[in-house]
Amino acid sequence: MPARKTHPRTVTGIDKIIGNRLRQRRLELHISQSELADKLGVSFQQVQKYEKGVNRVSTGRLQQIATVLESDVSFFMGDLVGSKKPPTVTKLAGFLATKDGVEINEAMLRLDQTHRRAVIALARTVGTAYGVEA
Repeated sequence: MPARKTHPRTVTGIDKIIGNRLRQRRLELHISQSELADKLGVSFQQVQKYEKGVNRVSTGRLQQIATVLESDVSFFMGDLVGSKKPPTVTKLAGFLATKDGVEINEAMLRLDQTHRRAVIALARTVGTAYGVEA
């Protein structure tokens, strides 16, 4: 019997989106990768792989992650089921799942609308000055 050929698993758009949402929620709660790993009983490298979409998150593990991160499984994949378009991580979603994205959003939430608009105008001005298009 010939040996079965195996093909390296490629990362899918869904793996990347779930990982992005995992990172986003972890950062919102100010939990480090090591802290999350300890609560899941895995290494922090495994959490990194989940967040990058390099390793798939099993259903059981996703339920465990949702519990630790005080959310529903649907937060991670609810809108991905039955989608006709291949899912992708948008630039905005990617930014929101970074430490800077979380920090700027938390800071903006502490401002009233007038000051929020002033910060947005400042960011646009700086972006224009440095030739960055929004």
